[in-house]
Amino acid sequence: MPSPNSDVRVFDARAADAELDDLRARLAAARLPEAETVRGVAGAHRWEQGVPLADLTDLVDYWRTDYDWRSFEERLSGIGQFRTTIDGLGIHFLHRRSARADATPLILTHGWPGSVAEFVDVVDQLADPSEAAAPAFHVVAPSLPGFGYSDRPATTGWGTEKIASAWVELMGRLGYERFLAHGGDWGGNITTVLAGRFPEHVLGIHSTFADAPPGLSTDGLTALERRWTEETRDFYAGPRGAYAKQQATRPQTIGYSLVDSPVGLLAWILDKFAEWSDTEESPFETISRDRILDDVTLYWLTRTGASAGRIYYESHSSLDPELRVDVPSAITMYPRDIEKCPRPWAQERYRQIVRWNEPERGGHFPSLEVPEYFVEDLRAGLARVLAAHR
Repeated sequence: MPSPNSDVRVFDARAADAELDDLRARLAAARLPEAETVRGVAGAHRWEQGVPLADLTDLVDYWRTDYDWRSFEERLSGIGQFRTTIDGLGIHFLHRRSARADATPLILTHGWPGSVAEFVDVVDQLADPSEAAAPAFHVVAPSLPGFGYSDRPATTGWGTEKIASAWVELMGRLGYERFLAHGGDWGGNITTVLAGRFPEHVLGIHSTFADAPPGLSTDGLTALERRWTEETRDFYAGPRGAYAKQQATRPQTIGYSLVDSPVGLLAWILDKFAEWSDTEESPFETISRDRILDDVTLYWLTRTGASAGRIYYESHSSLDPELRVDVPSAITMYPRDIEKCPRPWAQERYRQIVRWNEPERGGHFPSLEVPEYFVEDLRAGLARVLAAHR
């Protein structure tokens, strides 16, 4: 194992029993609204007004009586948790070294409303694959500033550009001067900045996010690609993008509810897991209740509902239109993701796409929805990236 920087410290996450008792008491005392007026409508239409009362009530009851937070804490500790301070801010990260001598360093970056909980089911497979021919990785998965066990910034400035710079510093402290990077959602945005700004450190990337430069024409696009552009435009221009506008302009206002009410926090996050996953009626068709509650409980115990939302205030629509990525890039567009970019547009920014993939299944949270496929796709994409260096 590389000799770590003296500021890298082992971290043990363990909530006090009193915090968990308080959570259960708040859940028991929750005041809920009346049922939505679209109740009884079958399928996804049940969610037209947001999280249905019956679904939320069942999940709140499970959270209060049966959910086991301690099991998730043990999962995190089993992977390996650390903290370090970069530019005055404490950064939490998972770090799983591979046993393979030929392993390549890989940083995984989550988005919102995600967390490192998105990666706990795939880290071991990435670090120590059972197939000898599969690539292996030394996996690093940081918590974004203001998320999870990373510190909450007390001043403005922690946008995607600064985060990308911090990730380079983090990997260097672990002895990884050159590394691969993967991300989706905000993690995909940060991965793009990493590759564009620091090509001397980034061997290449895999991303489920591709942001084309502005002003490109739809001429020459296929019918499917045109539909992608229309869906993405409509998403952010219409009511489905209201959450982003709220967090980009008034994160403090919504933050009071998210930090004070566990039911409010659960509904705010569950709504996105439901709408953005490749399901018909419920996110639990593909994602377990426990994994969603791991994510939500992490937000609750760390009081990061407001601070996590501020990444929208710092960086919404801020990706430099002139930024170009010249390192090898593998890009996957999952069919039910909320933002899909046509390949001709993506090539205007990512100028060495070595693998482009359009799976038949999966949404915004592929590591949770289709974890086995996600690992297979990530390996295949990064193998192509590494091959481009030979």
